[in-house]
Amino acid sequence: MSLQPFRIHFRQTALIAYPVMLSQLGHILVGVADSIMVGNLGAQPLAAVSLANSIFSLVLTFGIGVSIGITPLVAAADGAGDQQKSGEIFKHGLLINMITGVLLCILVIASSFLLYYFDQPLDVVDSTIPYLSIIAASLIPFMLFQSFKQYAEGLSYTRVAMYITVSANILNIVLNYLLIYGKGGLPAMGLNGAGWATLISRIAMGIAMMLYVLKASWYQQRKMQVNHWKKQLIKRILSLGIPTGMQYIFEVGAFSFASIMMGWIGTKALAAHQIAINLAAISYMVATGLAAAATVRIGNQLGMKDIPNMRRAGFTAMIMGWLLMGFSAFIFIAFNQALPELYIKDTGVVELAASLLIIAAFFQLSDGTQAVGLGLLRGMADVKIPTVITLFAYWVVALPLGYWLAFTLEWGPQGIWLGLLTGLSVAAILLLLRFQRFSKKLLQHPMTTAKA
Repeated sequence: MSLQPFRIHFRQTALIAYPVMLSQLGHILVGVADSIMVGNLGAQPLAAVSLANSIFSLVLTFGIGVSIGITPLVAAADGAGDQQKSGEIFKHGLLINMITGVLLCILVIASSFLLYYFDQPLDVVDSTIPYLSIIAASLIPFMLFQSFKQYAEGLSYTRVAMYITVSANILNIVLNYLLIYGKGGLPAMGLNGAGWATLISRIAMGIAMMLYVLKASWYQQRKMQVNHWKKQLIKRILSLGIPTGMQYIFEVGAFSFASIMMGWIGTKALAAHQIAINLAAISYMVATGLAAAATVRIGNQLGMKDIPNMRRAGFTAMIMGWLLMGFSAFIFIAFNQALPELYIKDTGVVELAASLLIIAAFFQLSDGTQAVGLGLLRGMADVKIPTVITLFAYWVVALPLGYWLAFTLEWGPQGIWLGLLTGLSVAAILLLLRFQRFSKKLLQHPMTTAKA
């Protein structure tokens, strides 16, 4: 096979990536909308959202990781022209994802009382638990949505998921307005109103995505009756999904634990952290959308056994990531004062959040590199070593360093974020080197398979 020019790879990746990026962005914008609209109620409700989302985002991203386990397998089967195999992978993945959604919902609700032991402001915890319990229920319809979405993405059908996600976000904002502030004759539910808005919008997402896939002509060509469940296929999906979920947990968990450390400093530090992390999460989710597209491209090329173009597609995605994250870094620096003011009018919180956004600007390239790098390796079914890398970068480097800078050297909130900056940079370098080495090995030995 001939080596395609970079412009062709850029175009093919962009066509898959932009709907996925907008769809991924939609997931985080639910939390952003909640934070902005709840922030109008004051620093205490905003801190409660921060604490709840620090826990919930950890569980949510693990669920996303598990669901992503089907995508590279579907992409590889599609690249090899095996339609029945892709349908079989989906059915098994759907079963796994729905069980995961129920278990994660139960886990969040059952463990919410543990927040009282995290040394957080008591009034913040009291507000957090009811809100957290409501949004926990949204994990079940969310995993339904993810199951059909990841299957469609594996086949490079990405636009409708974007439309559904954008529509659900609009619905969430409207319901937030009605339920938080008590408009349209409805009672003012405050923070809990934001929770109910999230739950309702995610139920709508799940149903809409399911109906789209089941009625699609391409699904009719691939659907199959599963007469018996294959343990080996379930194990294969889990062998990709669980490490991917752990990768997300190690990174998002580091930022969640950073929220806990911010709570040790005070309510305003926690509120400022929530604002900055909300904004940084926007660019991160765009990068993960690009990473998802990279997974599909790599999986397709691997299925066709076209390793030279697989490598070129990977490096093209990495360059695209650098361009996108460089732009977000510019935005954070140029508008570091204006952006926090969208959330809250408290001057102390705004000033602190503005200083954290400068640090966030410096780790944008690292964040983009590690996110895309994980997507590239996932497309090659290489998940174990990348999982170890994320564990090392965030829990051995980032958090201990952040704690030392914040509390031993007394650098405060900025010290915690400088630790996160260092961890992201370590992860970016190691994952980029891993892709270069692993893809080069496949180039030299095309029949080599990833030890996932």
